[in-house]
Amino acid sequence: MKDSKQLLTQVEQEIARSQKTSTTAAGLSDSATPAESSSRPRDRAPSSQLIDAINQVFALFRINYHNQYHSAFGDVTTLNQAKRLWVETLQRFTPETILRAAKKAIEESEYLPTLHKMIGFCQGSPELHGLPSVHSAFIEACQAPSPKAEFSWSHPAVYYAGRNSDWYFLSNNTEKVAFPIFRDHYLSMCERVVRGETLPPPEIKRLPEKSETPLSKDENLARLAALREKMGL
Repeated sequence: MKDSKQLLTQVEQEIARSQKTSTTAAGLSDSATPAESSSRPRDRAPSSQLIDAINQVFALFRINYHNQYHSAFGDVTTLNQAKRLWVETLQRFTPETILRAAKKAIEESEYLPTLHKMIGFCQGSPELHGLPSVHSAFIEACQAPSPKAEFSWSHPAVYYAGRNSDWYFLSNNTEKVAFPIFRDHYLSMCERVVRGETLPPPEIKRLPEKSETPLSKDENLARLAALREKMGL
């Protein structure tokens, strides 16, 4: 691995250079044949910005993880398949987020990141987005009193993760059993927040206020007469 500062400088230069010169679609190397191009999945066409970002990521990984990169993507077919998978999986993130994640991966990892690791770098830790950590959120969800919707939550994501995990399940199982379920729901909510979604606060259901129209004088007299007759007065 290269010196950290030198590495980051090279990353920035490569990103700038790739933005100006990269015209190859993700999943298609420069040597891809027309037959390979026509077989590319088009169920959901990725944006040109996303394609460019994925190409830049692979270019940066090729520079910084040279031997590992060529070992993992030793031929055009494997490289194309990997790029297609990365496009399909990472398209929920913005191109800017993907490039930042690649830079962070290079800073922190000596090894070529897997797609799973790359998703983690794209998501970042919940704390970076004003959210409590996963375990803190779990403790908060387990200890929150009822009614849950009226509790003062640190973030709506914690409430929705608890609700989706099932409050009864959380309160009647050990942390070893309950935490993985909550974690998956919470990270899913965090991902929505990272994408820019604003989660609404919990809806507090209140009983409707009774609003009866007062009876007229004649209606009151009629009810009184009926009551007297019923009582034999």
